[in-house]
Amino acid sequence: MNIPMAKAKAQLSELVKRAQAGEEINLTRHGEVVATLNAPARPGGSKGLLGALKGQIRIADDFDELGPEFSTYDVALV
Repeated sequence: MNIPMAKAKAQLSELVKRAQAGEEINLTRHGEVVATLNAPARPGGSKGLLGALKGQIRIADDFDELGPEFSTYDVALV
């Protein structure tokens, strides 16, 4: 929905309620969009990056052990 700034000033509370309900409100000045009102992303609404793959990745018990192809190298594990 596009709405002129002058009209938005008078209806701000109503526009915020509509944005909270999921509607995107474009504020215009001289017919050009200058700002957008929309609800912030809700926690849990979409999976965040941290922990998104929990339980889906398996790490082998020997993942940090060197294979036999490295036996010729003098490698010290820290």
